Amino acid sequence: MDWPSKYQSRVTSAAEAVKSIKSGDRVFMTGNVSVPKVVLTALVEYAPALQNVEICQALSVGPADYVKPELDGHLKVNTMFISANVRKAVQEGRADFTPVLLSEFPLLFKNGILPVDVALIHVSPPDEHGFCSLGVEVGLTKSPAESGKIIIAEVNEQMPRTLGDSFIHVSRLTHMVPVSYPIPEMPMASDEIDPDTERIAGHVAELIPDGATMQMGIGAIPDAVLKYLFHKKDLGVHSELISDGVIDLVEAGVLTNGRKTLHPGKIIIGFILGTQRLYKWVDDNPLCEFHRTEYVNDPFVIAQNDRMVAINSAIEVDLTGQVCADSIGPKFFSGIGGQLDFIYGASRSKGGVPIIAMQSTNTGKDGKMTSKIVATLKPGAGVVTGRNHVHYVVSEYGVADLYGKSVRQRVKALVNIAHPDFRAELELRAKELNWI
Repeated sequence: MDWPSKYQSRVTSAAEAVKSIKSGDRVFMTGNVSVPKVVLTALVEYAPALQNVEICQALSVGPADYVKPELDGHLKVNTMFISANVRKAVQEGRADFTPVLLSEFPLLFKNGILPVDVALIHVSPPDEHGFCSLGVEVGLTKSPAESGKIIIAEVNEQMPRTLGDSFIHVSRLTHMVPVSYPIPEMPMASDEIDPDTERIAGHVAELIPDGATMQMGIGAIPDAVLKYLFHKKDLGVHSELISDGVIDLVEAGVLTNGRKTLHPGKIIIGFILGTQRLYKWVDDNPLCEFHRTEYVNDPFVIAQNDRMVAINSAIEVDLTGQVCADSIGPKFFSGIGGQLDFIYGASRSKGGVPIIAMQSTNTGKDGKMTSKIVATLKPGAGVVTGRNHVHYVVSEYGVADLYGKSVRQRVKALVNIAHPDFRAELELRAKELNWI
């Protein structure tokens, strides 16, 4: 195939490319730090000429002019995970939220439940065979992109060329928009050391055996855990995402992937969030294999890793073990993400360790401290991980092992890891509910 000629014939400007989007179309947009910002800016400028265009996405990083109130009736976001930049629009009813397991997110598009008219993607320049890499965001993008009738690709010379099931040929692309800008950074670690986060990370690290395969969810706690693992041996990774912290463990000879029972010797991931250091490290690095999220997050794939450790967080946990991670009462806040995928997958793994890790309290804007371990969830709160799936809950005060425990035993274990200021109140409420 004379792909260079085909490539050149499809190169265009962002302004011209978005004119292929018609009123009433459903547009899939790649997300995380891979948002195609030049094409998206062009779409926002073109939006007044359009009516009722739906933009489907998961987490997106960066400015969100496309959800401004003045674009109501022109563009409408339907997000399957609520990122900070679209949260206000969702909560005000100007954007929609569709709850779905992350493992099933790509299947909504692939199976035609949400047919894609136009896919907006962000790729590396083509290699000598005409294949572009989806770079830092493969898992949530590969299947929806392939199902699009029209594919608009932002071709960024600064996008890492990641390996695995990460490639799409230029012959599949309808329009190509050449750009050059650094991939946005979204570090998981903070320069400020939080004592509670460090204590939680220490407790979690004690639960991780040598030879474990790990999943790290989004946030400071999973990343902090990595700093406490340098005395471990032969760790591996099978995770929806990784951040910078894995690099140090690889370089120290701790993260070898040598004892993995599935994909030994390889880090298996769907996407990455981090700094330029991470983006440079994954570039053309055969240690890292990127795969579709419907594979990476499939609980029955995850379970094939012996000693699978899943580390996820929560907004609140009740005394029976129900985990809310997507809403504050009835107000939608984030999404299901991959929590249940990995908690269930790890629970089915031989020697698996499913963990919910969180600080015991939250401090509001008014400075008032509230407990995140509660007697009952707030009215309207969403249960992401049910009491039947939960195993370990970890706070800065220790570890509550809930699996196989009665409600009476669960109450005692969770009260013991709650903040001391709230323990008496929690016990009193549990007695009123006849749980102890």
